[in-house]
Amino acid sequence: MTGGFETSFKSRMEDSAKKNGSSIVLALDFPFHAAENRGELLFKAQNVLELAGSCMCAVKINHHLVLPLGTFDGVQQLVNKIHEKGLLAIIDCKVNDIGATNQVIAEYYYAAGFDALIANPFVGWEEGLKPVFDVALKQQRGVILLGYMSHKGAGEGYGQLVCDAETGKKTPQYIAFAKKALKWDADGVVVGATYPEKIREIHEVLRENVPIYSPGIGAQGGAAETALKAGARYLIVGREITLSENPSKVAEKLKASIKRVE
Repeated sequence: MTGGFETSFKSRMEDSAKKNGSSIVLALDFPFHAAENRGELLFKAQNVLELAGSCMCAVKINHHLVLPLGTFDGVQQLVNKIHEKGLLAIIDCKVNDIGATNQVIAEYYYAAGFDALIANPFVGWEEGLKPVFDVALKQQRGVILLGYMSHKGAGEGYGQLVCDAETGKKTPQYIAFAKKALKWDADGVVVGATYPEKIREIHEVLRENVPIYSPGIGAQGGAAETALKAGARYLIVGREITLSENPSKVAEKLKASIKRVE
């Protein structure tokens, strides 16, 4: 799939969320098992998708599946199934290289069928992320930027104080990234649900112009209700569902609890 779409990724996400009555993005992540062959892993991923897919608006795939299954092998099969279910597919590749390499990364993942990718704004615009945005615009795909990650060490990078190029004043790195998301017309910003105060601050910058995607729900300690009230639009949930003995039941329960908050 290399062609473009008639509408933007941001619009397609909104449509998917409304159609499925869900703001949940399934993070299809699994732990490493040396003895597990790729066929078993693919079956496991397909099974979780089948059981929990009806409660989602999109699915996010990370290195957990790309490395063992291959972009144009097992992963592309999963992307096709995601689309068959009427959901969108996001690749969490955290693009973070020079522009020429970033462009190649984007072109390959979009060719594999992904609707959007996640990128790191640390590399900057010129000869950084501009080539990615150019490819995405041409194909009507999405680019979601990292704003503040969900792990404990996130503050060492995303929380450091930097000099604002426009005002000359010191500002948190994550606020600078939020402003870049607006300037670059990003399709979303990732802010960990484990830091609801950061969601609130970044939402003050983005308002309704750029939606916030919040990972870290469940296994990392983030709470769906808190994230939503702080300004998150989409909730990224992984291990709470993928490692559950009953993914369908967990997904349905989570979807129902979120509906009560929205």
